[in-house]
Amino acid sequence: MSNNLLVLQSDFGLVDGAVSAMIGVALQESAELVVHHLTHDITPYNIFEGSYRLFQTVEYWPEGTTFVSVVDPGVGSKRRSVVALTEKNQYIVTPDNGTLSFIKKEVGIKAVREISEVANRRANTEHSYTFHGRDVYAYTGAKLASGHISFEEVGPLLKVEDIVEIPTVATLLGADFVKGSIDILDVRFGSLWTSVSRDEFYQLEPAFGDRFEVTIYNNDMLVYQNQVTYGKSFADVRIGQPLIYINSLYRVGLAINQGSFAKAYNIGVGSNWHIEIRKIAH
Repeated sequence: MSNNLLVLQSDFGLVDGAVSAMIGVALQESAELVVHHLTHDITPYNIFEGSYRLFQTVEYWPEGTTFVSVVDPGVGSKRRSVVALTEKNQYIVTPDNGTLSFIKKEVGIKAVREISEVANRRANTEHSYTFHGRDVYAYTGAKLASGHISFEEVGPLLKVEDIVEIPTVATLLGADFVKGSIDILDVRFGSLWTSVSRDEFYQLEPAFGDRFEVTIYNNDMLVYQNQVTYGKSFADVRIGQPLIYINSLYRVGLAINQGSFAKAYNIGVGSNWHIEIRKIAH
């Protein structure tokens, strides 16, 4: 089922040779592989972000594509190394540390196998404990992507329900408001991507051009409160004006037309960043 496509993600950055070493290991396994990059700019150690970027990307790749995601603050510890087979028949090679959370919830996982490091680890690297991205994940990913091993040969089957999941914030719906968290940024443009889905927001029966009171808290501290227009796209408001919109993942987003919302108001991400969107009575 593999198709020679290997897509790499990490928090390694491109300032040194780490990513290049992973590519080299993959191409040593098979020169036929086509290696692509999802991103290597995941915030260091941020498993949630790594999980989210996989969810943002995988469904746009063909069946049989193999993803390697290495955001691994627990490298060298007892955390398991796994390969997940998604409902869309793609492979994700990663530490079992929460990276699979969004894939399990939003895409679906058919099966998970623990990587047998006896069989599926680069030879003569058993004394290296800190670069599993190269020695275990890129290596196993390349073997899978090239068809040199089957999914069954990865290692023993695990229960899908036993994989580690990151806790997420449940949406709270009221008669005239919706509450959630700020999951992640559209980094380059500084827009906020919330945990509130389009369907949840639509229970407030919004119409384009409606205004909502948006309140953002960091824990209990009020960081932002303003009336914001709901628009179809950024051009629906003047340059410099804020906008509520539905992003490419069908989540509620918050942006400033041609500006960075995150920088303008010093907004961060994570479960301690709460957002409330409340209908304004006419």
